[in-house]
Amino acid sequence: MRIALDAMGGDHAPGVTVQGALLAAKEGVEVLLVGEEARLRAELSRHGASLPIHHAPDWIPMEEHATEVRKRRESSIMVAMDLLKRGQVQAVVSMGHTGATMAAALFTLGRVKGVERPALLVEFPSQRGRTFLLDGGANADCRPSFLVQFAAMGLAYAEANGLPAPKVGLLSIGEEEGKGNALVLETYPLLKKALGERFFGNVEGRDIFLGTTEVVVTDGFTGNVVLKLAEGEAKVLLGWVKEALSGSLLARLGALLARGALRKLKEKVDPSQYGAMPLLGVEGAVFVGHGSADPLAVKNALLRAKALVGAGLLERVRAGLSALQKKGGVGDHHPGPGTT
Repeated sequence: MRIALDAMGGDHAPGVTVQGALLAAKEGVEVLLVGEEARLRAELSRHGASLPIHHAPDWIPMEEHATEVRKRRESSIMVAMDLLKRGQVQAVVSMGHTGATMAAALFTLGRVKGVERPALLVEFPSQRGRTFLLDGGANADCRPSFLVQFAAMGLAYAEANGLPAPKVGLLSIGEEEGKGNALVLETYPLLKKALGERFFGNVEGRDIFLGTTEVVVTDGFTGNVVLKLAEGEAKVLLGWVKEALSGSLLARLGALLARGALRKLKEKVDPSQYGAMPLLGVEGAVFVGHGSADPLAVKNALLRAKALVGAGLLERVRAGLSALQKKGGVGDHHPGPGTT
């Protein structure tokens, strides 16, 4: 299995992306670096290492508009998507421009049948293990049918991660069926009809971390706010813990004794441990990480891509959407490559 890494994507590329790729390669991932060859070779030489490179003379900076990919066919993200479409790689990972990555995937690969809009899936630690939320920011405005499709794709992802009989919760401001905005109120009966017993009902923000359901669906605007709030809170809490444990000699001694437990806590809430978010609903395995990613995040993104492709994620997504289609839960149109 070969994975294409958009080595020019991200705030600190190509230094961080190359370093992360080398870490992943040491753990058995076959990585193909896609980007400006001279710069990538220079980075590799700094580490005294080598990896295969596919030259792409252009790249999409974070400040540019996502639609630039249509005109920039030789950008690293477009070249990586073309390699995926032609079967020369089995997945694409990018820590670069999220909008450009989604646009490149839609333009080059097209959507899975029954999907109106792809979604980013975000993973949160919870009291019961993990909670998967989507959309994490790909679609700020959503229709009820989008959320039904997100639910099907979220269930497929949870099953690919080995979770038995996962259930879906609809993020709202109250548990009762009549609570929520217009989108939630319209979506609730559709999810109930499409999923049956696999639909738990409304869940609140706290349920994400309690693990009330394995999958939570919402619009991309709300989902991205939840993601950024959780990441910010985790960073602040870890800072408070560090400050509290360095305030006195006794506190420092306690920190030394609890070092192993504290390391496990940090690993659980550190976004770098989760690597990248899968873009579900496109005809290919595509993963999107943070622009501020460090080498650990890049490595974990590549490891996750390898594991999920090996678990048949795309096939599971297709099957889940097909099952919903038969129940009338999703549309049966099939926009092809080039449609955004």
